[in-house]
Amino acid sequence: MTNMAKLDNIFLFPIKSLDPVAVQEVNITAGGALQGDREFALFDQEGKYINAKRYPSIHRIRANYQWEDRLVGLRVPDQSPTYFHLDRDRAELEDWFSHFFAQPVELRRNSINGFPDDPRAWGATIVSQASLLEAQSWYNDHHLELDDIRRRFRTNLEIADVIPFWEDSLFGKDTETVSFQIGDVQFLGTNPCQRCPVPTRDPLTGDPYANFQKIFSRERATTISTDVERSRFKHFYYFALNTRIPISEAGKILKVGDRIAL
Repeated sequence: MTNMAKLDNIFLFPIKSLDPVAVQEVNITAGGALQGDREFALFDQEGKYINAKRYPSIHRIRANYQWEDRLVGLRVPDQSPTYFHLDRDRAELEDWFSHFFAQPVELRRNSINGFPDDPRAWGATIVSQASLLEAQSWYNDHHLELDDIRRRFRTNLEIADVIPFWEDSLFGKDTETVSFQIGDVQFLGTNPCQRCPVPTRDPLTGDPYANFQKIFSRERATTISTDVERSRFKHFYYFALNTRIPISEAGKILKVGDRIAL
């Protein structure tokens, strides 16, 4: 692993399935999560997630954060944003979402562990910028911008100055983890991230891209190095790395510019 590798972007997703906020640094919680990431999630009356997997219409919601003030502005196309305090305006937020989804919506909070997609890999998701650029190149005929690819795959940490799919070196066999550090924070690489239907949709409208998964899987198959643990790939619709952060790292701070080391 090159000693030039560095953390170049940090994205948090305060409300699960909504837009991210870019930050320069983030604390590690007592549960081994990025503080503020997937801190809130929406639930229906049956206690099931209201997320992009189940409700494609959620793509139409834009969320703009004033993060230091704990404010979120919500809007739909052709409307001005309405601002809410994430902690004090919970009832008003639930009313806004209930109106949008035309059903009662509960907004739950977990400030310790958040609501990760993979509860066995509760740490940050990681990808190299080179991987994002490589994936973008697979769709040149359709003129997808880098930010479009970034929004589709919704990864927390972006690593600069490494080769495409560098993150594939950070997992082993099914029961193994690979230890590495970003700055002072230890991570355990657990598995490649199996993708769902969400990346196949326009991240701003929810409109489907008919052959997105087919193109991705075909091209991704050519990127798997002989050094990579191929048993972790049941198919080739995998992108980015899932991790765990040991609870021993609670209270430490990740910063943009931190170097990466085994």
